[in-house]
Amino acid sequence: MAKNIVEKAPFIFNFNNTELLDFKYLQKYKEIDSKGRYLYWSEFKWRVKDGDDEKKAWFATKWARSNILKSISLKDKFGNAFNYCVPDSLNAKLFKITNLAGQGIVPSDSIKSRFLISSLVIEEAISSSQLEGASTTRKVAKEMLTLQKKPKTEDEEMIINNYLLMKEIKRVKSQELSIDMILNFHKIATRGNNSNGNIAGEFRVSDDIIISDGLDDNILHQPPSYKDIAKRLQKLCDFANSDHTGEDGANFIHPVIKAIILHFAIGYEHPFADGNGRTARAIFYWYMLKNGFYYFEYISISKLLKEAPKQYGLSYLYSEIDDNDLTYFIYYQVDIILRAIDELLAYLQKKSIEFEEIEELLKNSFLKNRFNFQQKDILKKAIKSPGKVFTANEIAIEYDISANSARKYLNELVKYKLLIAGKDGRLITYIASNNLREKLYLAKDVN
Repeated sequence: MAKNIVEKAPFIFNFNNTELLDFKYLQKYKEIDSKGRYLYWSEFKWRVKDGDDEKKAWFATKWARSNILKSISLKDKFGNAFNYCVPDSLNAKLFKITNLAGQGIVPSDSIKSRFLISSLVIEEAISSSQLEGASTTRKVAKEMLTLQKKPKTEDEEMIINNYLLMKEIKRVKSQELSIDMILNFHKIATRGNNSNGNIAGEFRVSDDIIISDGLDDNILHQPPSYKDIAKRLQKLCDFANSDHTGEDGANFIHPVIKAIILHFAIGYEHPFADGNGRTARAIFYWYMLKNGFYYFEYISISKLLKEAPKQYGLSYLYSEIDDNDLTYFIYYQVDIILRAIDELLAYLQKKSIEFEEIEELLKNSFLKNRFNFQQKDILKKAIKSPGKVFTANEIAIEYDISANSARKYLNELVKYKLLIAGKDGRLITYIASNNLREKLYLAKDVN
């Protein structure tokens, strides 16, 4: 028999409860603990100070949270408003995310930017699919995307769909959110997927859906009725498109928090038979790009969510069962974002070092000023893997350039005998030469 996965927090009807109201506790317990954590009851009660009454401590914590709690226009299926608060520890995390956006986390030069981060959009497409259960290996998935191979399985189809979805998000980033946009995101994400009676780009048409943890039939969530989906999603669009910049002196919602709320809301509404997670993350990315966080095009949150799916689910659950307090979900997502940023910075550092290595190799070569970033990256790969085969389509996808440009770059490398042109049936191939280091050093003008 299904059961709830976590213990329900003690119910607090009002803050005039004389049995729990104790001013000593109000001074001792705040909205976060001494380590800056916003804990749910099941984690909080084990960390109450020795000798203290855990229910009084929880009452004091809820009191502190209520004083900074902010309601939003979105409501649950019972008509109760969702709310959240921003403790100091959350503010610090938001500052770091915003500050990095202002600094320019990726190079401003568009060509160099593509060179450094070419594979990261592909990374999110693969990770998002794996989070939804796709079992294709990363190597096979990346080869399929870069070589434009047709998907052979539903899992591979899902990865192609997510890749196209990320490109669509970038295309519509300046538009307002609409039901049509949500349906289009879902249509792209789930094309060819008929799991659970899903129809790509169409809302579910029944209420026989319960979200469980997949282990012991533990209930995580039962969404609102399918009959209310269109009406509730229109309210979500209205919320997304409302001005929350605070320029009028009120109604400010930090854009990162608002993007996370939109992510949560799609998961809560669960408007589709399948693909809700991918659609929710798509809307999160859309809102971040729309608000100037352009480096999020290259950040994969799905990779980290995939590593701890239980915590992802619990962050939803805590928010829903503790008085619609979205702060739990916001904290979890912000921590995921910060970890993803750290991974991006490490990746950029690694790619920069690799670029410096090829620049050093070309320093004494006649060719040092002949090649662009993409060509230098191709040379780097060719040096590491003699005999490696490149194609124009692969290069076009990997660097987000036209097939004609890719072909031109490859042919220039052939001209200097750094790659060898060949054919595989009708496909033109470009093979990495042996002794490339020596050939770069001895290269001469061939014009």
